[in-house]
Amino acid sequence: MSLWIGVDVGGTFTDLVAIDNQGRIETRKVLSTPTDQSEGVLESLRALARPDVDRFVHGTTIATNMLLERKGARVALCVTQGFTDLLYLRRQNRASLYDLTVDYPPPLASHEMTVAVPERIEPQGITKPLTPDVARQVADQVVALNPDIVAVLLLHSYRDPSHERMLRIAIHERLPAVDVILSSDVFPEIREYERAATTVAEAYLRPGVARYLRNLQYRLTNRPTDRPNTIGVMTSSGGMRSIDEAASGAVQLALSGPAGGVVGAAAIARELDIERALTIDIGGTSADVGLILDGEPLVEPGGNVADVPIAMPRVLVETVSSGGGSIAWVDDGGALQVGPHSAGVVPGPVAFNRGGTQPTVTDAHVALKRIAESRMSGGVSLDIEGARESVKALARKLGDTEARTAQAIIATADATMARALRRVSVERGIDPRTCTLIAFGGGGPLHACGLADMLGIERVLVPPHAGVLSALGLAMTPERRETMKSVMQRVDEWDDRERRSQLDELSARASLRAESARPQAGARPRAGKWFARMRYAGQGHELDVPLTPQQSRDAVGAAFAALHERRYGFNLPYPAEVVSLRHVAEGVGRPVKLERESKPPARRLVGPKSLALQDATLFVAKGWSGRLLASGAWHLERT
Repeated sequence: MSLWIGVDVGGTFTDLVAIDNQGRIETRKVLSTPTDQSEGVLESLRALARPDVDRFVHGTTIATNMLLERKGARVALCVTQGFTDLLYLRRQNRASLYDLTVDYPPPLASHEMTVAVPERIEPQGITKPLTPDVARQVADQVVALNPDIVAVLLLHSYRDPSHERMLRIAIHERLPAVDVILSSDVFPEIREYERAATTVAEAYLRPGVARYLRNLQYRLTNRPTDRPNTIGVMTSSGGMRSIDEAASGAVQLALSGPAGGVVGAAAIARELDIERALTIDIGGTSADVGLILDGEPLVEPGGNVADVPIAMPRVLVETVSSGGGSIAWVDDGGALQVGPHSAGVVPGPVAFNRGGTQPTVTDAHVALKRIAESRMSGGVSLDIEGARESVKALARKLGDTEARTAQAIIATADATMARALRRVSVERGIDPRTCTLIAFGGGGPLHACGLADMLGIERVLVPPHAGVLSALGLAMTPERRETMKSVMQRVDEWDDRERRSQLDELSARASLRAESARPQAGARPRAGKWFARMRYAGQGHELDVPLTPQQSRDAVGAAFAALHERRYGFNLPYPAEVVSLRHVAEGVGRPVKLERESKPPARRLVGPKSLALQDATLFVAKGWSGRLLASGAWHLERT
């Protein structure tokens, strides 16, 4: 027997899922350890106590936390002369157009740590060469800054990386122990601001992420028992990478944990023939929403994490501060607010009896008797009276009853999550009413009916193992490689032979390790996929268009036009152009056995009714009914 294990570190609990080679599932849930995430990871393995661990995949918030807390490395940035203010100028677009007081956090590399490089590469070629002598002078300036790590961003290096490589050699001669990160390696694509921000974020995160991962690897491989043969980390794009690769690609871990949840939900959706779904994953600190189309998580070119633009492919996940530990409070105007502050794991909700004093979303559910005293994961025993007293204290401030205040806390949290669900669907041309809502995490099944009512959704699915679905996604996920290449080519001028050569080059670079590509029993191998990042000439943003080497250029252009019309509702009378190509190669994931040994007896719930699941609590609201499927999932629908 060999186990594939996924461990997801959340704000309150660390979840473990183990899948054996027959597809059977075991789960464990322990309290997280915020000061050192690896302690919670190891504790979950001790709770499992199995010697036959083959593969271990980790979903971590280490990179996200470093960006949020601004606790990364001291980065020296080398930039083409005349462009040293790139990170401060940002982009012209503003979220609040008329807000003159908006303030952005400082860049991850300051003015004082930025060095101008006297060189210039234009789209047509080198116009100001970088000589070895000048490169050594720049290296001397970098040495004087005493950096932990160096990031290099030179204009148009995605076309010609020679100047960046020359500078790396010069800096390494003076600082052999310091890593030098090149933008042409991290993100070889147009847009100097996004390329700069992504490259600096990689440099800022890499030392801390590498230390954490190396420490975890050491502790896992030096255990007396249950030492995994393969150790990997989930990336933001929804695939597994080895520890070595993840340590040198830290920026790709910015949404490591939440991506696992959407990957797990998509696997369940495929098994149940659900093609289009919205996902809601509610944990202790936050709620993550995502979108599944054609049975697959939607992967987008990039986005902001902690107000840092990261232009790397990622599973679409939007996070809002509406977790079970989100604190309810009254603002100066007397209005009820929920979040963004969270009680987290320490001190936690009042109901967890770990020192919390302020009412949270979890306490509101306890006060309404939606969470019973029966049992809680991680050895938590409920303090029902304490939770009720905290809600009563808030009710006195609002001049209302305990029950109405608890309902208002939940409704306020629901409103925040419903807005996020609309953003990930409506803004992409998807009507949420055509979707199934897949609710998971410890709190997802509690809020599912309320969110569906707000969005007009008719069907809700609470998957089996809902409370640990992110860890399930980690455990079953395949190994994944992504490669990209800058193209900048009009489609009507794109030679078929040249295009096939470019696609072949990408697939060759994305070769997978042999053990990952070897099919497992019952697994379904997937072929590589190609995407063209396309736009109309003159547009400022692109769409990722699936393509195959066999497609003609006319077919590629038609596919882009169809996607553009579906996303934006119109097309333009301009030629389309390809900005870059991307190839995604996957190994073989591990399937899970959802069907039970025998079909369970017919079981229905008519709301309002609560039900304690194995690792979460399901609440069927008034006007809804639920039935248990053979897979162990609950299907809810309006009565």
